Amino acid sequence: MALVNPHGKEKKLMPLLLEGEELKAEKKKAKGLTDVRITSRETGDIIMMGIGGFTPLRGFMGHDDWEGVCAEYKMADGTFWPIPVTVSTNKTKADSIKMGEDVVLVDEETGELMATMKVEEKYKIDKEYECKQVFRTTDTEHPGVAKVMAQEEINLAGPIKVLSEGEFPRKYKELFLWPSETRKLFAEKGWSRVAALQLRNPMHRSHEYLAKIAIEVADGVLIHQLLGKLKSGDIPADVRTRAINALVEHYFAKDTVVVAGYPLDMRYAGPREALLHALFRQNYGCSYMIIGRDHAGVGEYYGPFDAHHIFDEIPEGAMEIQPFKIDWTFYCHKCDGMASMKTCPHGKEDRLLLSGTKLRKMLSEGEEVPDHFSRSEVLKILQEYYQGLTEKVEIKTHKYAEGA
Repeated sequence: MALVNPHGKEKKLMPLLLEGEELKAEKKKAKGLTDVRITSRETGDIIMMGIGGFTPLRGFMGHDDWEGVCAEYKMADGTFWPIPVTVSTNKTKADSIKMGEDVVLVDEETGELMATMKVEEKYKIDKEYECKQVFRTTDTEHPGVAKVMAQEEINLAGPIKVLSEGEFPRKYKELFLWPSETRKLFAEKGWSRVAALQLRNPMHRSHEYLAKIAIEVADGVLIHQLLGKLKSGDIPADVRTRAINALVEHYFAKDTVVVAGYPLDMRYAGPREALLHALFRQNYGCSYMIIGRDHAGVGEYYGPFDAHHIFDEIPEGAMEIQPFKIDWTFYCHKCDGMASMKTCPHGKEDRLLLSGTKLRKMLSEGEEVPDHFSRSEVLKILQEYYQGLTEKVEIKTHKYAEGA
């Protein structure tokens, strides 16, 4: 059996990063172009287009694409897409750019030239409408809403030529893999059915359990962690990576797991982000997307299993990848092991509910972590990290706790 096809009508990866002489020439040309400063979220989107992770996107979305994605999960040409991928600038800058003009998109933090773009459209959006559709709220306490509301006034649209992968190849080396590279790796292992586990937290026992359930029915699991920006209080990628590697080394059978990372910021869009996570994992070669409790959620903006339900609401055949829906998982003292609501007959007094938020809160406050919450090798790494912090990190918990 072959791996699933990349997303889109052409069923092939479409990386937009230039190479060789073409890259050299475009970088030289870019130095003379009008510059548009972009945020880390927009930089991450560019890199995903560059490496083929956002296949079949060819650039930033125009108004009709934006409107169709917000309203019906589809672009103007009918391509399924769950979250707008846009870039914005201020009105003064937008007014100075002519239609059809090439501009250079520059990371506002690093000053790196990320891509050139032929501007085919300039348009305003209803930011509150986007937030209601994508995040199901306009509350600016929601970190994703805050980012959209902070966008500049005018969106620019057009095809891009990607000039850089940013800091990720330098900073994360073997962890930062292109979709073409994971597909090659899976093929070399003889895998055709691969499940993806999304992570923005270090793996606790529930994450481990989810991955092992998937290994029982698939050829292997891609533990795929976010390398871009998180919100305050989340654990940085380098610490998370050490913790994940320790867990894989000590508690997973050999050659059942591939650990890799991808260059996006979290949007915290809950159900909609679960769809996006599935879509680009299809590009990476995965047949299944593990969807647990409160996937990509934050606070109490989404129900614990809204990310399960949304896969039943989208058009049939929208993506080849399928959700692997798993119920609330926990350690049951009476079962003497990990279990879920579907398998455990015991009461809540016997269950140790696990979450990344809860674990981070206990570690940040120096509390003793209960047995069976996380593996000792993982706890040691995380405890060292928190002990080394010079400032106390405030972590809020809520009735669901956050998803992966």
